[in-house]
Amino acid sequence: MNPAMSSWREKIAAAHERIDPFIVRTPCVTLPAGALGVPCKLTLKLEQLQHTGSFKPRGVFNRLAGMQIPPAGLVCASGGNHGAALAYAARRLGVPCEVYVPSVASPFKRDRLLAYGAVVVEHGDVFAQALEASERRGRETGALSIHAFDHADTLAGQGTVAKEIEEQVGLPDAVIVAVGGGGLIGGISGWFGQTTQVIGAEPELCPTLHAALLADGPVTVLTGGVAADALGCRELGTEPYRVVSGNGVTSCLVSEQAIVDAQRALWEELRLLVEPAAAVPLAAARSGLAGTPGLAPLRPDAHLCLVICGANVAPATF
Repeated sequence: MNPAMSSWREKIAAAHERIDPFIVRTPCVTLPAGALGVPCKLTLKLEQLQHTGSFKPRGVFNRLAGMQIPPAGLVCASGGNHGAALAYAARRLGVPCEVYVPSVASPFKRDRLLAYGAVVVEHGDVFAQALEASERRGRETGALSIHAFDHADTLAGQGTVAKEIEEQVGLPDAVIVAVGGGGLIGGISGWFGQTTQVIGAEPELCPTLHAALLADGPVTVLTGGVAADALGCRELGTEPYRVVSGNGVTSCLVSEQAIVDAQRALWEELRLLVEPAAAVPLAAARSGLAGTPGLAPLRPDAHLCLVICGANVAPATF
C-alpha cells in the first residue's frame, strides 16, 4: 500500500470513529445482474437514508469535531444538502446557523433548511456567488465558515461511506459516485486508492471532474440541468482534485434524459425516492459507462457499487 493511501485510510478510519455518535451506518442492497437495466451484479449504498437525506453530515461532523464554535455560530453556502447538514449539526450542538443559497436552490431544500432552524439568505445565481457572500458574512460577524467540500477533514468524513461499503460487501470492481464539488468522490477515492476503480458520474451539463481531468487541474465550467441544485458547483475543489488525480479516477458523462430515466427506475423497481443527483451513478451504469476514458466495457461478471447520495426532492416535483 502506498503511503498516501495508507494516510487517507487512517484519516478516514479516525473520522468514522469520531462521527459515529452522529451518523447512520446506512445499509447496502445487492441486486443480481439485469436489475435496474445494469448488466452485472449491483450494490446500492443507500446514503439517502442518512440524517438530513444525504451523505453530507459525515463531512460536517468530522469538520466540526473538536473545534471551538464562536458565539456567532456557523455559516456556509449551499445548494441545499450541505446547508441542511450544517443546520442539523448546529441544532444538535446548540449554536446558530446561517446558510446562503443560490437562486437555483429548490424551494423544497430551502424549506428543509428552515425546518432545521437555519437562517436562509438567497444570494446570486450560482454556488460561487453564494459562497463569496457567506464568507464575507463570516468575516463580518465572526461566524465559523464551513466550506461544502474543499477541506481535508470534510473529505475524510465523506470517505467513511467507502469504509462502510468495504465492511458491508467487500471490494467491488468499481464504485460509481456523483460529482459536484468533489468532496464525496475525493473521500471515497482516498479510502479505496487504486484497489478499486472509482468512477465519477456527472451530468453533461455539470462536468466539473471531467473538465478538471482534461485540464490537469480544476477549471471553471458552466452548469445547469436537472441536478444543478446538488451538482451545480462550477469548479472541482482543490483538495478533492489532489486525491482523485493520484488514484486513477475517471469521469462518465450522462444526459439529462438518462438521469430522469434512472431516477424513475429507482422508484419503479425499488420504490426509492431520490433526487436527480442520486440517480446519476445509475444513469452511468445503465449506459455501460460508454465513452468513459480508460475503461473497458462492463463485464457481465463485474460487481458495481453505486452511492445513492441523496433523497431531497419534493414528492410532488418527482
